[in-house]
Amino acid sequence: MVSTSSIPGFRPVPKTGVIYVMTEAAKHGFSYDAPDWANLGQGSPETGSLPGAPNRISQVSIDPGAHRYAAVPGEIALRQKVADFYNHFFRQGKTSQYTYKNVSIASGGRAALTRLAATLGNINMGHFLPDYTAYEELLSVFKAFIPIPILLDTGSNYHIPLAKLRDEILGRGLRAILLSNPCNPTGQYLAGEKLKAWVDVARDTSCTIIWDEFYSHFVYDDVLTQSGQRMISATEFVDDVNTDPVIVVDGLTKNWRYPGWRISWTLGPASVIELIASAGSFLDGGANHPFQNEALRLLEPDFAVQETRAIQRHFSAKRQFVLDRLAELNIGVDAKPGGTFYVWADLSKLPPPLNDGVRFFEEGLKEHVITVPGVFFDVNPDRRRRQRRYQHYCRISFGPEMKKLALGLNAIERVIAKFA
Repeated sequence: MVSTSSIPGFRPVPKTGVIYVMTEAAKHGFSYDAPDWANLGQGSPETGSLPGAPNRISQVSIDPGAHRYAAVPGEIALRQKVADFYNHFFRQGKTSQYTYKNVSIASGGRAALTRLAATLGNINMGHFLPDYTAYEELLSVFKAFIPIPILLDTGSNYHIPLAKLRDEILGRGLRAILLSNPCNPTGQYLAGEKLKAWVDVARDTSCTIIWDEFYSHFVYDDVLTQSGQRMISATEFVDDVNTDPVIVVDGLTKNWRYPGWRISWTLGPASVIELIASAGSFLDGGANHPFQNEALRLLEPDFAVQETRAIQRHFSAKRQFVLDRLAELNIGVDAKPGGTFYVWADLSKLPPPLNDGVRFFEEGLKEHVITVPGVFFDVNPDRRRRQRRYQHYCRISFGPEMKKLALGLNAIERVIAKFA
């Protein structure tokens, strides 16, 4: 095969952290049906039945009309269903309500974020370190805006004080900020009054905040919406849905555990949604039509509540299991994850070379366990910085089934024993 670097006109395109580790694992014999492998690097939750959850969808009926292209911004019925979902859980009693005009449907989270990135102007765009690996290339490929990193440190449990946030926005002239909430990989999140304060700052400083809320139902502490459910969303604190600079991206991938459906949505002011639709018309052409019809029932409030409660019970138990085992293995955790299904693991107390996330990953492959090195979460668009942070960290997922978690942690124990 001829390398693309020798073909005129192309540039090297790096793989995201998860794709890189999966590619390397495949070279060592990994496959998804291999019983002796544990993928603790996976970025998706287990997709089978859970105790107390609604029955999983096993069949999809396709209306002949759905063989046609869907509308680029999504089918109106699903767009309105998404709007109704947020109005029900986060905006009861508020004068300003979302409608279908505030919603755009896309083929998964990356497609939704790509549409957004394509609509941004010549601005300074803030992003946090560490954060989701796929942001790196997203912030690199579009040249209209300049990505500005904001470092979070362990001393503050990977949170930024509100006064510093305001200083970053005003001092660096930020017109937009992108972040995941809860955060991938640290599992920290903003909720309640702290989340409200961020929305207030966005409004007061005229800085749009783009909230990646794909893990917003994977929260394990006492955070309740006004409807009494343990979910989080910045939409709860929006005053006017068409003027407040708040954009939310979510979908079926994590919170409903249907990653293969590739259905996501963007929620925001109607004027922004129009721009996103224009971008979608040349970027991707619109989301899968048949699955948009099927998604309607998943957004029924009773269905979502049942699924969310089952997720939280099940994944909370898995979280504790992983944290307990990591403590036994002398792997540190700076801040207990309050959300997501990831542990941001500190390897610094392990013997060399295991105190390096890349070497830890490589040694793990020999025992058939996959992790993601921490350096991938040091979002570094265009490789502007020479040195990368988080060499002593890795992300360990408790997304897989419990038996795979046990298999993977036993494998990590064997890796460590080799260098003891």
